[in-house]
Amino acid sequence: MVDLRQLEKEFDTVATSLKRRGIDEKLLEKLKIVFEEKKGVQKRLEAAQAEQNQKSKLFGQYKREGKDITELQKEVAENKIRISALNDELRTLDEKLLELAATIPNIPDNDVPDGVDESDNVEIKRVLEPTTFDFKPKEHWELAEANGWIDFERGVKIAKSRFSALRFMGARLERALINYMLDFNRERGFEEVYVPFMTNADSLFGTGQLPKFADDLFKIEGESLYMIPTAEVPLTNLFRDEIIKKEDLPLKLTAYTPCFRKEAGSAGRDTRGIIRQHQFDKVELVSITTPDQSEKVFNEMVNCASDLLTSLGLPHRHVLLCAGDMGFSAAKTVDLEVWLPGQGKYREISSISNTKDFQARRAKIRYKDEKKNRLVHTLNGSSLAVGRTLIAIMENYQQADGSIAIPEVLKKYL
Repeated sequence: MVDLRQLEKEFDTVATSLKRRGIDEKLLEKLKIVFEEKKGVQKRLEAAQAEQNQKSKLFGQYKREGKDITELQKEVAENKIRISALNDELRTLDEKLLELAATIPNIPDNDVPDGVDESDNVEIKRVLEPTTFDFKPKEHWELAEANGWIDFERGVKIAKSRFSALRFMGARLERALINYMLDFNRERGFEEVYVPFMTNADSLFGTGQLPKFADDLFKIEGESLYMIPTAEVPLTNLFRDEIIKKEDLPLKLTAYTPCFRKEAGSAGRDTRGIIRQHQFDKVELVSITTPDQSEKVFNEMVNCASDLLTSLGLPHRHVLLCAGDMGFSAAKTVDLEVWLPGQGKYREISSISNTKDFQARRAKIRYKDEKKNRLVHTLNGSSLAVGRTLIAIMENYQQADGSIAIPEVLKKYL
């Protein structure tokens, strides 16, 4: 979460940055009011404590002078009750501040462009030329049905809408892509990890999905467990409530998991095909670093995902997200968008974010340097969304007769 001490000391500056995220100004007003209330309580508490110290010192003086201490004892006792009440009030205000802070997004980096949605994102560069054909390219759902790779109707039958079943070469290619991505990332220095596909509420709070995005999660009935929305959650929370040795950083991890999302805010979007599903496969990158390492590692993660796409022969572009389009926990995000000739446009296939110390503060992940314990920086990114990679291969490698060629690097996996 945001640093409450920084917010209190530099409220106007931080509030201006948060407004770039489209934050509700009423929430900032609430915070400001609570900060003012807290300041008033602290002032009264300090005065009461000073009075207590002063009167406590009088006991010895009164005894030496033979004075009656009955009234003094009464005043000290009453002031002690007042101090206790003020401490309770202060704790309540601190809890209220934490509750409000849990719903506030990360502060955007200075180089993040202003904007409200994807139309304000900034293209950084393009990699490989968009695929061209001497025939009208089909969209992935047409190719899937023609080749028997994806069974849309039976997926819905066994679950509900936005579920599908991969079959024949579609299923084999999905598995091949997962293995290839993990091997590629491992060769780039990322440790392969296998994690649970369910997670608890503390972990989801740590990475920022709870409490704000509870409606997008699948909760297990009768359990304090949720199906994971991304491997970012278990990978990052491996180190929740831990102090990591500085010499062990950076930690660079990769994992395959299925991901489960209700897609609560996507009604009517991408209803055809498998662009937006309730269950999808993803290979994730997560890094845990010191603050001075995070920008370098961020660039390494972007390049890793981009080079993976290039190795598959898939044209794509790098896009710097504007402040209003970034995820809740991100301070800076670069999306990779792959070219889909059937749709005739670029679509997101990877999103790499540096959350700085935002998640570390929530999850209490620290490292020990020469002086004291400090918060780490956490980074995460898709490398890649497997289903969308399958779509990109289908559309970019389609042939005039409707068949689909296989990228050279995947052949040994098949």
